[in-house]
Amino acid sequence: MQVMYQRCAGIDVHLRFLVVCLIIVEAGQRRKEVRTFRNETADLLALRAWLLEDRCSHVGMESTGVYWLPVYRRLEGFFELVVANAQHIKAVPGRKTDVQDAEWIADLLQHGLLTASFVPSQEQQDVRDLTRTRISLVQERARLVNRVQKVLEEAGIKLSLVLSDVMGLSGRAILDALCAGESDPERLARLMHPSVHATREQVVAALTAEVRDHHRFLLRELLSLIDAQDRSIKHLEQEIERHLHPFEEQVQRCEQITGVSRHVLHVLMAEVGTDMQRFPDAEHISSWAGVCPGESGKCGETAQRTVQTRQ
Repeated sequence: MQVMYQRCAGIDVHLRFLVVCLIIVEAGQRRKEVRTFRNETADLLALRAWLLEDRCSHVGMESTGVYWLPVYRRLEGFFELVVANAQHIKAVPGRKTDVQDAEWIADLLQHGLLTASFVPSQEQQDVRDLTRTRISLVQERARLVNRVQKVLEEAGIKLSLVLSDVMGLSGRAILDALCAGESDPERLARLMHPSVHATREQVVAALTAEVRDHHRFLLRELLSLIDAQDRSIKHLEQEIERHLHPFEEQVQRCEQITGVSRHVLHVLMAEVGTDMQRFPDAEHISSWAGVCPGESGKCGETAQRTVQTRQ
């Protein structure tokens, strides 16, 4: 089998350590050297120095969780790096060891049989961390709002029957009044915004209940958590906007697509990036973004429209 690279290395990455196999073909002789390093900055720098000393040109590794990221960042710019999907690397026959894994990766890389996965730039990964954190906080906020509604139901307050959004302007005013000790349904009903469609009688009936101090305590704590989530979400959105400000024109053009919000575009740009040439077609973009579970055709069509708009 043809040797593509004369000096290359394969790395089997773990949480605490990595096993590195360096293969050198010189004067018709093939030599292997295996070393173990801790997955810590000092040892990663020692790994880089060793590979540079032996004039290694290519380094391959599996995308194992997030453990490979520090390794990749310490070697980036010094070698041609190939990060491969672990599912695409066949297991070594016989007994499986870390040394065998490293040797197998190095062998595949040396013969050009290791398919490289797309690795986003550091800037894109930073934006992706921000958008994913925002999504987690939004989901957590939704769970907290559900808890608020549960407490209201337990207290006998049917606020959801007269308000579409319990955490809206009217709903929040009533909740704050309840937390402050107000219990008279007539006075609470006056806090409703005039635009609410429910009649005053319906609102009073929905707010007639026996609210205990226990319920008020829970509501205060839940509302405090929701306020903290709102602040964090706002800060994240501001940071995302700052990172993506250079692409504001593309974002505004994509917002013209029906059903595509600004937040969706932020997630799409964080997951996919801004260079569409790295993906052969819309289906690959949809797969990378994780938006086509069993619906690749429809998602591919949507992604294609997005690509055309951004070009």
